[in-house]
Amino acid sequence: KEILDELYEGMTLELFLDNGELLLSGRMVSFEDGIVTLERLPGGLSFRLCEPGAVVSMRGCSRKMMQFSVKGVVQEATRVRYKLKDLRAETYSEQRGNFRLMLNIPMSMYYQEDEHFENPEQCTLVDISVGGVCVESEFLHTEGEVLRMRIKLEEYAPMEFLGEVVRAVEARPGIYHYGILFAQLAADETETLTRTLYNIQRGNKILWYRHDYGHW
Repeated sequence: KEILDELYEGMTLELFLDNGELLLSGRMVSFEDGIVTLERLPGGLSFRLCEPGAVVSMRGCSRKMMQFSVKGVVQEATRVRYKLKDLRAETYSEQRGNFRLMLNIPMSMYYQEDEHFENPEQCTLVDISVGGVCVESEFLHTEGEVLRMRIKLEEYAPMEFLGEVVRAVEARPGIYHYGILFAQLAADETETLTRTLYNIQRGNKILWYRHDYGHW
């Protein structure tokens, strides 16, 4: 109940599928009788549709800028409105598995054949999870395209990833949001990246490490 008390009209909320993929970003317009209603953000395009009954994660930031995550069931899904019911706070293990750190910091992308990272495409890292990233860019890419990424988080060593564009939407005229799925990480690399993202959120520091066969 304490987490649900953080909800307020007008706040921006993001919905994620069970695999961590971003479904949509919307604005909460009401929270009545245990049902949250989301509508498009100003300037936003149509929502991606999802079957009623699907379980999704709803994430946002409180007025104190603390991230929270809530599970919910889709009651209604249209191109302009979503309604969620049966809300409950995600458990710690669920949040670890789907944790996504919102950043909005500079990063660089490269075409797959640019193995020496010679021609960077400057863009913005919107968020990152162990499964992939959301990137904002003015450059055009298509779903299925494979790209290289170089990401620098705070004082940590730069990381390099290979990923596939699995979602491409025009966020506003001339600006695109891309959901990019990382190539599969080794199990211990996944654990290290998960732990590191949590430490960055809490302001702690740990060291990156890299395998000869790894991505960073």
